[in-house]
Amino acid sequence: MPSIVDEIREACAWVAERAGHVRIDEQAVPDYAAGLPLKPGLDGADPDAHLQAGSREQRAAFWLTLDAINFGSGWFPTLRKRPGHSGYLTVAAGLKDHGPWSAEELRRIDAAEIANALGQDPGHELMALFAASLNDLGEHVHGESFAGVVDSAHGSAVALAQRLSGWRCFADASTYDGRTVPFLKRAQIAAADLHRAGVGEFHDLRRLTMFADNLVPHVLRLDGVLAFAPDLAARIERGELIEHGSREEVEIRACALHAVELIANARPDSCAADIDQLLWLRGGGAAYKARPRHRSRSTAY
Repeated sequence: MPSIVDEIREACAWVAERAGHVRIDEQAVPDYAAGLPLKPGLDGADPDAHLQAGSREQRAAFWLTLDAINFGSGWFPTLRKRPGHSGYLTVAAGLKDHGPWSAEELRRIDAAEIANALGQDPGHELMALFAASLNDLGEHVHGESFAGVVDSAHGSAVALAQRLSGWRCFADASTYDGRTVPFLKRAQIAAADLHRAGVGEFHDLRRLTMFADNLVPHVLRLDGVLAFAPDLAARIERGELIEHGSREEVEIRACALHAVELIANARPDSCAADIDQLLWLRGGGAAYKARPRHRSRSTAY
């Protein structure tokens, strides 16, 4: 029986074959892959924003909580950002400073409490979405423990992503030409984050796909691996929101994910998760930040 990551790869390859707004330059892949400065186990954790000390349970709680609300890139330009912090790092640092909530507290958390912890306006649309996701996380962890959720995967990152995929707080799938296209960006990145933080040791991290967001596709586009149709590129450059679930948005995510698979195939010394991390970190560079990336308002990324 195919695993959830097999389904993701298959569906994204299928979309890439049919895409009309985004194209992968497959001829560019071999040289691009060869030139990536990859090293196994690349860790992009920020000590100012990510909990790196504390008990295993506290670290499990931090990472599962953070990844349950690791979305909102379409709203990030409207957040109050900490000096020198991106939207994501602003959210992560707020969680770190507050300290992880218990499962019972998460079941009851509301927009005002999460906004206070993150230094945001409680009326901001994203705060209510964060609260709803954390309520769901608390419901699922209630009666167990955060570390217990990790242990239930029995050392398999794929099994953990599979379990989280059934929780509303980690749901992430779109529809394209009548076919369901799962991405599970946050369910998969939770497994990678927990592994890198030493909370879980997963033997199959190499089986995870890229964590489909809006930054890695941006990097691949500027690096010449992805090409966007002129009208789509123009809309992004103007800062227009790209509707979540639209053909254009699904193609951006699916083609980026499939491109990373092609890169990983050309670099057997690495894997999709490591390539994703490298490209995500590259996206923090000035040349990439100077150009607009696509933004969609959704709970997927």
